[in-house]
Amino acid sequence: MPAFPTRLRAALSRALPACVLALAALLPLGAHALPAFARQTGQHCVACHAGGQFPELTPYGRLFKLTGYTLGERAAVPLAVMAVASYSKTRNTVSDTPSVDFAKDAALLFQTGSVFLAGEITERVGVFAQVTYDNYASQDPNTLDWAGHSHSDNIDLRYADRLSGPGRDLIYGFSLNNNPSVADVWNTVPAWQQYVPTNFGFTGAAAAPMMAQLGQQVAGVGAYAFWNGALYVEVAGYQAARGALSLLASGNDIGNRLRGVNPYARLALSREWGAHNAMLGVFAMNARVYPDPGNPSGPTTSYHDRGIDAQYQYLLEPHTATAQLSYVRERIGGADASGLADAAALDLAQFRAKASYIHGARYGAGLSYFRTSGSSDATLYPGLLDDGSGKLAPIPIGGSAANNPDTRGWTPELFWIPRQNVRVGLQYFMFERYNGRRSNYDGAGRNASDNNTLFAYVWAAY
Repeated sequence: MPAFPTRLRAALSRALPACVLALAALLPLGAHALPAFARQTGQHCVACHAGGQFPELTPYGRLFKLTGYTLGERAAVPLAVMAVASYSKTRNTVSDTPSVDFAKDAALLFQTGSVFLAGEITERVGVFAQVTYDNYASQDPNTLDWAGHSHSDNIDLRYADRLSGPGRDLIYGFSLNNNPSVADVWNTVPAWQQYVPTNFGFTGAAAAPMMAQLGQQVAGVGAYAFWNGALYVEVAGYQAARGALSLLASGNDIGNRLRGVNPYARLALSREWGAHNAMLGVFAMNARVYPDPGNPSGPTTSYHDRGIDAQYQYLLEPHTATAQLSYVRERIGGADASGLADAAALDLAQFRAKASYIHGARYGAGLSYFRTSGSSDATLYPGLLDDGSGKLAPIPIGGSAANNPDTRGWTPELFWIPRQNVRVGLQYFMFERYNGRRSNYDGAGRNASDNNTLFAYVWAAY
């Protein structure tokens, strides 16, 4: 990792203690306030989350989710809250409009807060429903003032049952949810890969598979089964969250509107032995998306996402180690981004790998590698824009002179869990390439390493 500039070290030394104190002032001091699931099961958070690193699940945590959030005794008030305070600093903030391009850079923020309705409803029905308040949801282009907004976040309503007998154990169920792969129980699918919410700085590639973009914009019903703790199968269909299902959407401004019912499928092999458990899986989704969400008619763009993933965990106190891999290949065809039929097919690929270690459910470190690559296309990845005089000029910071999404880099992380439901973390996103190039990627002189971002956070749930 490059050495931090002196000013950055000084800012960080001020920001982290302030983050801790600011959030601690908002939280109850008693040790009896636990998240809704922990209250229901009577278990410590580390029972469900690997080394206490929420939301990564242990085998027990996966069992709890698969059985519809119904294990334990139903809580009188099945509510929980979550809050995130953060600080981000981008390496190079030179810009003609820094208040827009690098909004809230090097500022301590109360970023988001969520309320959860979570746990058992009946003996076989349970729910995980999240409503989130984003303190920086939108910025007025004229005054540059920020406005907050509350919206539906991840929602998963389940019916589940279990059939057990000599030599057999079958868990099966149905899920109504608003995010493809959110019903999954491993943290290698798109819905659960980047789990610390942040709005600012550069924290990955600008391009992503369609499957990863549909959260809180769709509504779907799925069926799943887990056989003898070894074979997991899930099938689901998703459509635009409209009408009565609009309660599952994050708001009226739907970024991607699906046509009809779009299939999703998941298959995974799982094994536990001693302190070890491992998973190897595949997943797929086909989506037909209207190019203009405000005018859902005419030709659609088709997205065919195919993925393979794997996870390994070692859980034996005081040690917790996790390794994860995920690769998604997307084929885009049927229409281009302007809705023109019979456009040439394009490809997009996303690879992610992560390894982490936690000691005593308190101190942890992780290292992630990310890479997004794909076909060049001037419409999807523009590099030039009319400057107002009829001449084309480079798009600074966000543009791609190569018209290509190629972005890759590393993310080291250190974190501390002072209490079972509070995490303090520090991440550094280091870019080797961005939007197709290592240097001058936007055609205006900006290098990939200029986007390196320090991200510090305090994340708590009660």
